[in-house]
Amino acid sequence: MNNQITWDYRDPYEWMERTAKNNMPPLMISVAITGGSQGKEANPNLPETVEEQVEAAYEAYQEGAVSVHAHMRNPEHPWQSVNDIELFSRFNEEVRKRCPGMIVNNSTSGSPAETKEEKIVSVLARCKPDMASLNPGPFMFERVFKERKAPLKSPRDAQENDLCIPVTYGDVRYWAKMMKENGVKPEIEVFNQGQFWTVNDLISKKLIDPPYVMQFVMGFQTGAYPCPQNVFNMIENAPKDTIFFVPATGPYQLPLNVLSIIMGGHVRVGLEDNVYYRKGELAQSNAQQVARIRRIAEEMNRPLASVAQAREMMGLTPAQ
Repeated sequence: MNNQITWDYRDPYEWMERTAKNNMPPLMISVAITGGSQGKEANPNLPETVEEQVEAAYEAYQEGAVSVHAHMRNPEHPWQSVNDIELFSRFNEEVRKRCPGMIVNNSTSGSPAETKEEKIVSVLARCKPDMASLNPGPFMFERVFKERKAPLKSPRDAQENDLCIPVTYGDVRYWAKMMKENGVKPEIEVFNQGQFWTVNDLISKKLIDPPYVMQFVMGFQTGAYPCPQNVFNMIENAPKDTIFFVPATGPYQLPLNVLSIIMGGHVRVGLEDNVYYRKGELAQSNAQQVARIRRIAEEMNRPLASVAQAREMMGLTPAQ
């Protein structure tokens, strides 16, 4: 690969030279197909079962996604997320069969009631993900979830949530250590600039290895406001040898995806982050969002990474 994988995104001279010579690294598209909270009550096209999620991953892969980020749902109550080793194992195995080389990225978010040991089951050797999300700090959120009506499985009334997800330095170090021992690359979910304290702690203790793969998560409550200034500030504060993706929630998804393309970063799309395609129009699928980013990148002369290139860029082993 003739593009330098990581570079100083803050240097205006390097940005101008790379843009003038069309020498940005190939664009990696990650797709977050489901999320851990809302379900088909928010968008009937959101996949809930393992089979639906595998199909969604395949469709996104066909459109150019190189990585899939997955949450498992309780089979009896699909609006609930669950850290179930059997479900993760089945999803990972099926995605690898249908999507050769696609990077499998399992969630470790879990629920506030789960222990740090319960949250990490999706990285155990039996699941064999390539990557897993690593949350470097606590956050709060308050949200009303829509009523889930029959004939959807497990209907329920509207729900009001007022939650805090507690995370300590010890938790983060434990998760990073478990990922390293199991050969899983952390995808570090940076929600605000203060969480770089935790990231740098992991680097100093050699619990994570370069290149450091980060998601600059924009628009999640108590995270950074979803605006260009905060994307620039994240870039300014990120450690050397960082590869960054920009996901953003709701109406901020597309503008900040495009900003990441411009800045030489990478993109996450998917129904976890935004159940709409445009204002007032529900997304038809995760693949629809991937296809739009692919078209925009092509118009901007930013080539897409293949799965083999993405694995090399992020320091992962080649697909078997």
